Amino acid sequence: MSNDGVNEQRRRFLTVSTTVVGAVGVVGAAVPFIGSWNPSAKAEAAGAPVKLDISKLEPDAMTSVEWRGFPIFVIRRSPQTLENLEKLNDRVGDPKSEEASQQPAYAQNLYRSREERPEIMVFKAICTHLGCVPQYWDINHPTEEEQWYGGFFCPCHGSMFDLAGRVFRNVPAPSNLEVPPYYFESDNVLVIGLDSQEAGA
Repeated sequence: MSNDGVNEQRRRFLTVSTTVVGAVGVVGAAVPFIGSWNPSAKAEAAGAPVKLDISKLEPDAMTSVEWRGFPIFVIRRSPQTLENLEKLNDRVGDPKSEEASQQPAYAQNLYRSREERPEIMVFKAICTHLGCVPQYWDINHPTEEEQWYGGFFCPCHGSMFDLAGRVFRNVPAPSNLEVPPYYFESDNVLVIGLDSQEAGA
């Protein structure tokens, strides 16, 4: 047999081998790459809805929980607090919550809450100016506001919000505090991160 025949066979063998190894390599590289598109268990848990027992939340008291890495403030407002909100309409920037991106449609009202439970306020505790966490100031906290009914003060640049998360006029924050999706699983259990029970089905 001539050297040309041997070389031709060797050439074919090397070509086939290289093609097979290359194909295996491509598949091997693609599997983890495509797998990386799927969210990790940690990421899925971070985005999952959270449940909060509000049975012990007193009127005009606040509690907090974390959802998607953000602090969420939950307040049970007293009847007097709800009544006071209307008195602030001419002093807040968006009294009717007309900026649709700041709350779900069911919270686009004076109280910025679900109609069936107006006393429960749920919002993302992130100032809409530069992302600081505002502080809760009750009705007795001294402020420069002529009529102060309680609300939130951002210590970073002085933005203020009422107890519906509505931003006061003439402060750095441009919009109301954001209301996340939520619903009531029962009288005492609040679910943050979904709009209804059906959404989790």
